[in-house]
Amino acid sequence: MKYYLIAGEASGDLHGSLLMKELKKQDPNAQFQYWGGDLMQQQGGTLVKHYKELAFMGFVEVLSNLKTILKNIGSCKKDIKSFNPDVIIYIDYPGFNFRIMKWARLKGYRNHYYISPQIWAWKEGRIKDIKRDVDEMYVILPFEKDFYEQKHQFPVHFVGHPLIDAISQRPPVDHVNFLKQYDLDDRPLIALLPGSRKQEIKKMLAVMLEVVEQYPDYQFIIAGAPGQDASFYSTYLKSYPVTLVMNRTYDLMSLCHAALVTSGTATLETALFKVPQVVCYKGSSISYQIAKRVVKLDYISLVNLIMDQPVLTELIQSDFNINKLKEELDLILSPTQRNRIFANYYDLEKKLGGLGASENTASLIYKAIQN
Repeated sequence: MKYYLIAGEASGDLHGSLLMKELKKQDPNAQFQYWGGDLMQQQGGTLVKHYKELAFMGFVEVLSNLKTILKNIGSCKKDIKSFNPDVIIYIDYPGFNFRIMKWARLKGYRNHYYISPQIWAWKEGRIKDIKRDVDEMYVILPFEKDFYEQKHQFPVHFVGHPLIDAISQRPPVDHVNFLKQYDLDDRPLIALLPGSRKQEIKKMLAVMLEVVEQYPDYQFIIAGAPGQDASFYSTYLKSYPVTLVMNRTYDLMSLCHAALVTSGTATLETALFKVPQVVCYKGSSISYQIAKRVVKLDYISLVNLIMDQPVLTELIQSDFNINKLKEELDLILSPTQRNRIFANYYDLEKKLGGLGASENTASLIYKAIQN
């Protein structure tokens, strides 16, 4: 069978690669063509465009790059026609994918959506597009099944969360060698995860790094985003006593004592590694004001959303400042707060359904397209 996958972000690249790996087990003759990244490329097939060329963040940034986005949409349609897949698999990334799936339905292609767009947070009206254009939807958050089936009468498959698969398949890291490789000592590690796109990394690190020198008993490590070059971080390394680790975020998370994390998939990854964290977010003032008016959520982190309670502190926009960041970091370094977070993390993993999301999804897709 021929599979065309579209992932537009680092997290989509990870989930897409795990899905491709399982699809190859289900279908030994699988052929892949995709928009994704390095991890998907490791599974074979043809990479059409890398996600780092697609990463436009926020309302203002999208508008300013609209010409490029429209050109990419046209290019994607032509490539799908040329490849003529048995199924198109959309991995989150709704702004782009919804344009493609509407066209693809009219052309008679099968549309399967893996990792639901967060229409439960905003743009709930997109359910009309999903009902019209999506043949099968695979959701990874437990509350999404109720949202689609009970509220909107649209059947979906809850397959579990693929991050559990990704973390379980990670080879163990040698603590001593890791420290030696990066010239680190025995002080506990605090990870800084400032995001994956240049705009957000600059905003987030500007605040995160201000607390570093107030914690001489700890070592701060920047987790370099897979879509960025190490040279992008050089200015920060010259100005602050921090270390950069590229493309080893999971190794770092398995060893660190605490973390400051930009809201997104990384908050859930950090939780699954059982690392206490402070969730941070700061966008452009215009994008934030628009988002405040359209997003219908009590929390921004996946951990708090899934648990439906404030397990983690979220410092958003003006609250994301040096004083509050230090206050919250002090708390997650204290034994009492750490024990409370750990207990919630274990409950979180139970809610996510355990191992097998990628295998479950691959099996369902392969069976569906054989009919």
